[in-house]
Amino acid sequence: MHIELLGPVRIRAQERSSDIRASKVRAMLATLALHAGRAVSHLELVDELWSGSPLGNPRNALQAQATRVRKVLEAHTPQHTTSVLRAVPHGYLLDISADAVDANRFLDHVSRGGTALPDDPREAARQLQTGLRLWRGPALFDAGDGLRCASAAALFEERRLTAWEDLVTARLLLGHEAQAIAELQELVARHPLHERFCELLMLALYRTGRQSEALERFRTTHRRLDEQLGIQPGAHLQRRHAEILAQDPALLLPSALWNGRREPVASTC
Repeated sequence: MHIELLGPVRIRAQERSSDIRASKVRAMLATLALHAGRAVSHLELVDELWSGSPLGNPRNALQAQATRVRKVLEAHTPQHTTSVLRAVPHGYLLDISADAVDANRFLDHVSRGGTALPDDPREAARQLQTGLRLWRGPALFDAGDGLRCASAAALFEERRLTAWEDLVTARLLLGHEAQAIAELQELVARHPLHERFCELLMLALYRTGRQSEALERFRTTHRRLDEQLGIQPGAHLQRRHAEILAQDPALLLPSALWNGRREPVASTC
C-alpha cells in the first residue's frame, strides 16, 4: 500500500489508485502519512482536522474519524491483515514505511539528484526526473486547511521548484540546451517572478546565440517585479544581465551555472 500526497490525497494498492471522498478522512490520513511510522498525538490531530473550532467531545469526534480511516485502509489491504492504523497511548500511528508515501520518495530522489549534480549531471537528471514525475497536481490539494498539511504542502512545493532548477542545470551541464530552454520557458510562464528560472533561461538562450531574447527576458522580468512586487531584480539576475551585455566568455563555462550558489563543478560529463 502507498499513500499519495503529491496531488489529491489517494491510496494506491495493487497498481490501482483510489480517491477518498470524506474531507476529514483525507485530512487525518494525510496528517498521519506525513509522520509515517511515528505517533501523532490526539491534540495534534484534533487541531489539524478542526483547526481550533470548538468541539463538545473532541476525543469521540477523533475516534469516529479514525474508525472511518481504518475502514478505508482495510478496503485496500488483504483480508485478515492487521490494520496499519494503530491506536497508541495519546494518539494514532500509521504503521507503514516512510517510502510508502510518495512525498518522502520525492524528497529522497531530489536530495540524491542535488548531491550528484556537480559530479554526475546525468545521474542527477535521472534522479530528479524520477522525483518530479511523482507529482499529480498541487501537493495535499484536498487535505483541508490545517496548519501541518498546509506547511508540508509549501515545503514540498519549494523543493519542487529547487528540483526543477537542478534538473535544467543538469541539462545545461550535459549540453542539452534546446531541452532546457523548452522546460524553462514553461517554468517561467508558470512562475514569472521566480528569478532563478529567468536567470537560467537567459543563460541557455545566450549559449544558443539568442542574446537579444535573453536580454528581453530580463526586461520582462524586471518590469513584472517592479509592477507586481515593487522591487528590483536580485543581485544574481542583475549580474547575469551585465555578463550577457558584455558577452562575457565565462558564460560558456560550466561555472556560469552556479553563479555563487554552489561550488563550481570539477568536471562535466
